[in-house]
Amino acid sequence: MPNAIVLLSGGLDSATTLAIARSEGYTCHCLSIDYGQRHRAELDAARRVAAALGAAEHRVLALDLAGFGGSALTDAAIDVPVDGVQPGIPVTYVPARNTIFLSLALAYAEVRGASDIWFGANAVDYSGYPDCRPSFMRAFEAMANLATKAAVEGARTTLHTPIIELSKADIIRRGTALGVDYALTVSCYQATNEGAACGRCDSCRLRRAGFEGAGVPDPTRYAG
Repeated sequence: MPNAIVLLSGGLDSATTLAIARSEGYTCHCLSIDYGQRHRAELDAARRVAAALGAAEHRVLALDLAGFGGSALTDAAIDVPVDGVQPGIPVTYVPARNTIFLSLALAYAEVRGASDIWFGANAVDYSGYPDCRPSFMRAFEAMANLATKAAVEGARTTLHTPIIELSKADIIRRGTALGVDYALTVSCYQATNEGAACGRCDSCRLRRAGFEGAGVPDPTRYAG
């Protein structure tokens, strides 16, 4: 079984991506990033998901993006929007986050001898983030195959983004078929310490609409 690195946030999309990677026969080494986000509930969720879906390893790496700020997810002075998904790039965008996370996964892949990175980016039911686009993923993969010792020596890196063109409802259907327990996941931008969701932020709205569209009961715990 080939080794793979799976970026695991603890949310719905990354849990489904891990389940897909496992179903395709990969030994999955999961990487979560404690980047100074508003809450730690998603990191607790990532630990639960990694254990439930049979990850070979799960590591949490500390990285203080809150030191830069510039996002509602890393700066408590910026409010998380709760008035519905709006056009344009929202304040919940974290500058260069996916570029940074993928770079860390690439470094981890070299150490683990893995030629495959799995990432749950989605370009359909998402919030307008520029680093979730297929063109960015292709560009990063091309860069990865120029930038590492492994690639220069012939071990080509493949970036897998299996849900990037799926709707949230289709992602949920796929994960449900693979046995993902979505009650373990946390998607809310401002969840409580216990993981209860606000039900009003963009991520909560997209998640709830996804369960409705998939015809699958929503297991999300909502605050209040």
